[in-house]
Amino acid sequence: MGSRPPYPRSFAPAVLSPLQSLRSLGGTGRLARVSDVMISLRHVSKTFPGGTAPAVGDLSLDVPRGEIVVLVGPSGCGKTTTLKMINRLIEPTSGEIYVDGELATSVEAHLLRRKIGYVIQQIGLFPHRTIAENIATVPTLVGWDEQRIAERVTELIELVGLEPEMADRYPAELSGGQQQRVGVARALAADPPVLLMDEPFGAVDPIVRSKLQEELLALQDRLRKTIVFVTHDIDEAIRLGNRVAILNVGGVLEQYASPAEILAEPANDFVAEFLGSDRGLKRLSLIPISTVDLDPGPVVAPGGTVEEARRVMERYGTDWFAVVDGDRMLGWLTEDDLRGAATVPRSGRRFRAWLTRSSSLREALDAIVSGRTTMAAVFDGDRYLGMIDVDTISREIVR
Repeated sequence: MGSRPPYPRSFAPAVLSPLQSLRSLGGTGRLARVSDVMISLRHVSKTFPGGTAPAVGDLSLDVPRGEIVVLVGPSGCGKTTTLKMINRLIEPTSGEIYVDGELATSVEAHLLRRKIGYVIQQIGLFPHRTIAENIATVPTLVGWDEQRIAERVTELIELVGLEPEMADRYPAELSGGQQQRVGVARALAADPPVLLMDEPFGAVDPIVRSKLQEELLALQDRLRKTIVFVTHDIDEAIRLGNRVAILNVGGVLEQYASPAEILAEPANDFVAEFLGSDRGLKRLSLIPISTVDLDPGPVVAPGGTVEEARRVMERYGTDWFAVVDGDRMLGWLTEDDLRGAATVPRSGRRFRAWLTRSSSLREALDAIVSGRTTMAAVFDGDRYLGMIDVDTISREIVR
């Protein structure tokens, strides 16, 4: 083992939920209000003037209420066009789009957009307005009173993880990640049931992007909005989506299912190629450690004998062991630390980062590889739960 076994931070994967279909009510301009569906596209197509082929062709899919659906695919597959048609920024050439059971074209566009928040990659904040004024844009337009607006702005600044003093700053004074949080807050200001997000994290660096993804999942756990999220990054789609729609050029829907289903059974060669050769590793990112049985690992209680510690290391094939008192991890020691000792001490080196029950098996594998060892420790807060090894992960891969 190396001098220190590193363990990465955790993230909570999205919950996968079943999809149910809408039933059409012919001639009424409405759909049956099936509680499980918020947005329904029915044979939607879009051909732009002068175009020889449709940007989107005969697209049908249902977006479940309170879930994140991710549209992903190569350039020219109609992801952004589809998003804009839902919001009526672009009108479809044919087909029907229903939002909350109502035919989108039967509602005035500005009224439809009041229940749809919109977040784009460029963010689009007004540079001459403060952060508070930017967030208050829609509530002001719909006529909220000043006190209600002020309370909502304060609530949202806290909700998206910004400092209260940022309310009086201007967009140029914030980092890219902070500006994107403001964009999300503005989209949520009037509490719309639907949120459309067009590559919102594409312009920030990978570290900030990962943090924003985590924050979106945490926010969704609290708010349960219906979110349609556009990205070109399949890893982002897998991480965020309850369901993923993989589109081909021309808006052709190749597969629409949960990330786990898509990774386990790609519908065709296009999907398999788009997922990449590391499809198995991507699948591991969806499996939390909580679903597998943990081994106690090479642990010795403080006060144990040196011979006992050596037997434990030999049994597990390691040159280190953990000192555990009940369910409390006191640290880890190596063979060298036992020289001259009569018993195992009540201390050891601290783990710099811990895996948790919600950490994914992909994170566990990364911890093992990075630590140049065969297993990684798992905790619930400060409580030691056990260790996960390569064999456990391997069994999950072949399931």
